[in-house]
Amino acid sequence: MHMIHCGRFADKKILLIDKDPKKNNDRTWCFWEKDKGLFEPIVVREWNKVSFIGEGFDNELSLNPYTYKMIRGIDFYNYCLKEINKQPNFTLRFEEVDDVFSSDSTGVIVNGKPVYAEYVFNSILFEKPRLTSKQYWLLQHFKGWVIETDGKEFNEDRATLMDFRPCQQNGTTFCYILPFSSNKAVVEYTLFSKSLLSLPEYDLQLKEYLNNILQIKSYNIIEEEFGVIPMTNFSFPSRQNNIINIGTAGGRTKGSSGYTFRSIQKQSQHIVQQLLKNEDPVSKKEPARFTFYDSVLLNILYNNSLPGKKVFTDLFKKNPTASVLKFLDNESSLTEELKIIASLPTWPFLKAAIDQMT
Repeated sequence: MHMIHCGRFADKKILLIDKDPKKNNDRTWCFWEKDKGLFEPIVVREWNKVSFIGEGFDNELSLNPYTYKMIRGIDFYNYCLKEINKQPNFTLRFEEVDDVFSSDSTGVIVNGKPVYAEYVFNSILFEKPRLTSKQYWLLQHFKGWVIETDGKEFNEDRATLMDFRPCQQNGTTFCYILPFSSNKAVVEYTLFSKSLLSLPEYDLQLKEYLNNILQIKSYNIIEEEFGVIPMTNFSFPSRQNNIINIGTAGGRTKGSSGYTFRSIQKQSQHIVQQLLKNEDPVSKKEPARFTFYDSVLLNILYNNSLPGKKVFTDLFKKNPTASVLKFLDNESSLTEELKIIASLPTWPFLKAAIDQMT
């Protein structure tokens, strides 16, 4: 979409391959940003304030200067496909990629046959990487329902960013709520843990949250979504010759939180800028200190040395919300980061930091 938007790649032949035609609303993306972005036409809801419910902390947070935005998966797919189909130099194939290659030549293997290209931008994580000492692999997994209620149960002017009232026995667990209206919302149950739950367990926990915590007894489930995002400090290779890894496969999922959407947009924008200058399209790596921060928090979560509920509560309770969001976007200054670090429990974080350095 960034290539289309800049309008300067009409002389290039571009092949897009996806295994699914994307006809279902299978996910919801939420992110914060200060200004209007590339996907503003399909932002279905946005909020200037959110609720946070944690350990001894229940507050409404102002996001200024940020806005929290929601995009439905199906709207994203339809919007992108509509724009892609307008481009005579774009070809779209719905097939599964078997492999990618780049040595004497570069390309992909589709249905056992090679397709050659100057560059391959690969978002496929073909397998879990082999981890070394001090590298961690947690899963952020979530099940969500779009529900409609009989009465007015939701404050449509405020999303719930994190609600840590659900039971924490399976790992760091929270729910979030994205209201479309006073009687319709996305309600999502989310965990950070080493393994997935059984499928019925997600439904059980969602019912528990709706019935016993939100006290919503009557509702209809309109849509469902389920997803898994790796949370890791593994250093994904940015490239193999002319294969440029993007998205999660290129390390654009933030290891300590799983946030991905905005990071991918920043990476895509950088790649396009580099191509326009006829320069190497490999995206620049984030400063090393952010990887270290992620590693420290993953160390804590993986070893359960401090409840994630406590960490995220302190993070939002003791710091300006805008500073936390800037930090989570890897855009904060060292001075801002030191203030945030000082607000967190000293000994567990110091111990984890020393462990990561030795």
